[in-house]
Amino acid sequence: MSPRHILETAFAFRASKVLLTAVELGVFKSLASGPKTAGALAGALGLHGRGAADFFDALVALDFLDRDDDGLYDNTPESAAYLVAEGTDYVGDLIEYLGGRVYPAWNFLAQALREGAPQRGPAASGGFSAFYRDPAAFDLFLKGMNGGSRLTGRALARRFPWQSYNTVIDIGSAQGCMAVELAKAHQHLRGGGFDLPQLRTSFESHVRSCGLDGRLEFFGGDFFVDPLPTADVLILGRILHDWSVPQRELLLRKAHAALSDNGALIVYEAFIDDARRKPGGLLSSLNMLLQTSDGAEFTTVECSAWMQAAGFVGIHVVPLTDNHAALVGTKGPDQETGRVAGATVTT
Repeated sequence: MSPRHILETAFAFRASKVLLTAVELGVFKSLASGPKTAGALAGALGLHGRGAADFFDALVALDFLDRDDDGLYDNTPESAAYLVAEGTDYVGDLIEYLGGRVYPAWNFLAQALREGAPQRGPAASGGFSAFYRDPAAFDLFLKGMNGGSRLTGRALARRFPWQSYNTVIDIGSAQGCMAVELAKAHQHLRGGGFDLPQLRTSFESHVRSCGLDGRLEFFGGDFFVDPLPTADVLILGRILHDWSVPQRELLLRKAHAALSDNGALIVYEAFIDDARRKPGGLLSSLNMLLQTSDGAEFTTVECSAWMQAAGFVGIHVVPLTDNHAALVGTKGPDQETGRVAGATVTT
């Protein structure tokens, strides 16, 4: 027996901060044009020089950079694919969000556990509408939402039977990354995103830049106050975890009411495993403690029960990425007529 696991976990923040800082400084972007020596790379990044070689070699040791026998640094294939902004699989915007907003918030975990109150983010700033009035916070938030949706959107595009549906609306769409990924993969799909009116300009600009403004549109509103747009498929991605159980149940009922007769609801989250022994969902839930008033992650069993109570049937799990899975349910009996709408979705 040794304290190895304890000490590795205690010191893990150092490796995390090295990666977050490399993205912040633009290391991977700088190397996209070709390999560089330590001196040339430090110069390109505007670094002092002291500690630069150790920083770059730490990135090599952590498998984020390569270094050849001539001392030239270059991106690894993984870093080139996911951490260079021009790449189609870029997740650096999510890393920027983690470094700028999430990492600092975790300094207040003990305080959040003592108080049960949010320490950072919209809930600590007077709500989303107030939060969005801060341009820097708003821009960082959009980066995080895009980075967190891109790969999940591509997985969902592959693993859901979109050929059976014509329209899709992403509820809480932010800049529209999810809707864009689905529309790019399936040329017949139309729809868009629903979010607070402050997101309209960002959504429309992003959709236009992707050449999809003829197929995707923005629907503005407050999903607790206003009806949800009608579509064949509605998506609640990383939305329910922000809110209390009664609010989640309300959103699911509203989604059921808004779906077309043959409609399906997709809920994707970083679910907690049923045995509560895997760290991913549990750590994500602590992040909700830090940044929301009532939010938390939950298990697929809990969410399935809420969906069933809202009227959904045929509820099943669809694996997506390493961090996210989806629950899919189809519209069940119309509560006014008793008519059963839709058939079970298969994947």
